[in-house]
Amino acid sequence: MNANSLCGKLRLFQDTLADVALLRDALAIDSVTGGETPFARFLEKQLSGLGLHTGMGTFEGQRENVWGVLHSDGPNLMVLGHTDTVHVRGWAEHWQDDPRKDPFGGVEVEGQIWSRGASDLKGGICAAIAGYRLLQRVEVQPSCGLTFAFIGDEESGEPGIGVSAGAKDLVHRLKADKLPRPDFAVYVEPTNLDVYTAQIGFFIADISVTGKTAYFGTPELGVDALKATHLLLSRIWEHEADLNTGPRHDLVGTSSILVTDIQGGGFIAVPGECNLSLIRQLRPGEALDDAVIAFEAALNIEELPDGVKIAIRYPAGRDHPKGGSPVENDPDLAAVDFLQNCVRETRPKAGRVGGASYWSEMPFLTDQIGCPTVYCAPGDIAVAHTFEERIEVEEYLAAVRAFALFFAGFNASHVSPKSPT
Repeated sequence: MNANSLCGKLRLFQDTLADVALLRDALAIDSVTGGETPFARFLEKQLSGLGLHTGMGTFEGQRENVWGVLHSDGPNLMVLGHTDTVHVRGWAEHWQDDPRKDPFGGVEVEGQIWSRGASDLKGGICAAIAGYRLLQRVEVQPSCGLTFAFIGDEESGEPGIGVSAGAKDLVHRLKADKLPRPDFAVYVEPTNLDVYTAQIGFFIADISVTGKTAYFGTPELGVDALKATHLLLSRIWEHEADLNTGPRHDLVGTSSILVTDIQGGGFIAVPGECNLSLIRQLRPGEALDDAVIAFEAALNIEELPDGVKIAIRYPAGRDHPKGGSPVENDPDLAAVDFLQNCVRETRPKAGRVGGASYWSEMPFLTDQIGCPTVYCAPGDIAVAHTFEERIEVEEYLAAVRAFALFFAGFNASHVSPKSPT
């Protein structure tokens, strides 16, 4: 059966009410980072109900990842995504008497389903599962092995967690051959059904500036931490200007640095302490270690006033101890082209190659497993993490059919030789 005739059959047999119900059931489960396990268990029931060989594995105590495997002699395709969402603090207060007041309500307003996790990224997870279910409905068997892997601890924002512990556990299991090694992977971060082959990297730096406080009438007895911080800010912004005029990546643009928070003083006295935070964005091709070295050199700490002490902390280690690596996959891979074509069959204006202006867990597969990986899913990253989070119903339903087409047709002709691990 060719793609056009299969696409028509998928549209004819798609149970749109069941697909939307699956999404609403998923959205009804609170899975803020640290509390993902109930959602993982929900997903295990969905995967086992489709006849997949399922399993669950714990990480960070009793938190659980989940997977489902369809074994095959052909190449192996992996679909993965994170089970956790960011918090919902302030959501109900923001919407008050509006029908969207419940952050887990999944209410539909003007063709959009509103809920925490709708775009990021339960819409992608449910579209992929529903896509495989739709293939079963039309009695088409994939010509590849298929692994669904849904992992926790991706989102930042909750104290002490959100460090990709779930992804690290998945990589460990793949390296130990406890799960089939993928030849190609689709991570279902929201892309409006475009295909992202690259992403930024990042590190976060928390800088503590310590001087010596003193009574305002005798400032000569103190060391002004706020003045020292002003010097550091000037140097950071000079570094930003250099980055902005530096090399530009075709899909994600230039590197950048942004100061996100500053706190200091508070008494009628010489400020003895000041703290600031920043995030540095890396383009593909930059090494995270080199970026940290360049940043610290730009601060020129040795040239600060006497009596000033500086401490720098990098609190957001992911695949790297100090942050998350940038990644680039070949946009001309046969698998990328085939995925684009499957998307265009169901959503003609989507399927464009792009790059992610956000960071997610692509490098765990691309760099640590040697598996080409892309982001592709329904949903808009621009509304993720906000009170406006929602997903367009028609885009979600188109994604179900696109994933079904991709699962049905992915085969050995779409696989490149694996990189050494």
